[in-house]
Amino acid sequence: MSREAQKTWGGRFSEAPSKIAQEFNASWTFDRRLALADIQGSLAHAAMLAKQGVLTADEEVQIRRGLLTVQQEILEDTFPWREELEDVHMNIEARLIELIGPVGGKLHTARSRNDQVTTDLRLWVRAELTRLLEELKVLRKVLVQEAEKYLEPPLILPGYTHLQRAMPVLLSHWFLAYYEMISRDAGRLQDALNRLNESPLGAAALAGTGFPIDRHATAQALGFARPMRNSMDAVGSRDFVLEVLAALTIGQITLSRLAEEIILYTTFEFGFATLPDAFSTGSSIMPQKKNADHAELIRGKVGRVLGSFVALATLTKGLPLTYNKDLQEDKEPLFDAVNTYRASVTLLAAMLPGLRWNPQAMFRAAESGFSLATELADYLAERGLPFREAHHVVGRIVRHCVENGKELRDLSLSELQGFHPLFGQDALPLTRLETAIHRRRSYGGTAPEAVREALKVAKLEVEG
Repeated sequence: MSREAQKTWGGRFSEAPSKIAQEFNASWTFDRRLALADIQGSLAHAAMLAKQGVLTADEEVQIRRGLLTVQQEILEDTFPWREELEDVHMNIEARLIELIGPVGGKLHTARSRNDQVTTDLRLWVRAELTRLLEELKVLRKVLVQEAEKYLEPPLILPGYTHLQRAMPVLLSHWFLAYYEMISRDAGRLQDALNRLNESPLGAAALAGTGFPIDRHATAQALGFARPMRNSMDAVGSRDFVLEVLAALTIGQITLSRLAEEIILYTTFEFGFATLPDAFSTGSSIMPQKKNADHAELIRGKVGRVLGSFVALATLTKGLPLTYNKDLQEDKEPLFDAVNTYRASVTLLAAMLPGLRWNPQAMFRAAESGFSLATELADYLAERGLPFREAHHVVGRIVRHCVENGKELRDLSLSELQGFHPLFGQDALPLTRLETAIHRRRSYGGTAPEAVREALKVAKLEVEG
């Protein structure tokens, strides 16, 4: 703690701290991001102290004016940050005292840096999650718009299991699959936001305070649902940050999966889509290359966001109650994870509409590779043959096609009946993609009418 900090926060120390220790201890270079939240909390605290008679009305006015001046300096980037002052809180209070004199020191009555910092952090996280949810809504709208764009006429894409062609699906169905996943990611962030919206302010160092404060008033003034019920929990817990980091990690994993499919589908090997030039890069020596670097970065950044979660989980796993200096390390991983996730969400929302899909390549891939074999098995099962036996029959048909260089659509009725007499003329259309895709009409299925209904629901959700 610097000499200036000692003057502000206590007089016990008889010698100046080591320069090395002072630099190691400082957090203002990153926690200055909490400055506006710190001022917001201080304004509410000062107003409450005045209402409770701890400050006079004149003192509260002076403090308010001083804090608003500090706020303006921060917004205009003219605030005189001082390296020797340890953190954002001490910088702001020292500046307040410079502006209005000793009365500025009364602001810290009935609170500690312990409840101050976690109040600031909750305010900051609440604001960031609110923004993120809006940005996720933009991405969800893009997914809905792209699904609608390719529904009439329907573009057909091969669906995969084990990265082997499995069954055909609509491209719109694929877009809506990611819509559902990202909607759940938004739900997790909303849940975290709801749970963290409690006020620690007034818990003081760890045990509350003897001053006649009104914690419900400050909670209400700051938009919190309620004050936290236990002062030790209020200052010593960071599970709300862990929950946010967990939700961000899951969200980044979802974006990574989407990015991976973009990477695959835009290769020459797949050829289902072409990347927009604005979201591609070239090679330093290979002029033919068009690389999906941005999608690869989204995929790679999962490690970064997960690393933030692991860092904080490791940091907090053995901490005793209540506040420990270790908790200073909660902010940089959180800040970085929020930045990373936001950048990925924003990039995808801009990139997806620029993808140019290749209907012919998608159709050929969806129709080949015996992706309609299940249709024939279902046909036999619908006519009374046990599905396991139907499965075996169609397996022999596929083997026959492989050995003879045929696709299912090349088979005649007599060939099908050679494998089982239940096959009739109406089985032949099932080897055609245009017919087969319409059979998957079950709720949540890929038939155009089922996808159309899912799209209606999704549109109502993102437009509400």
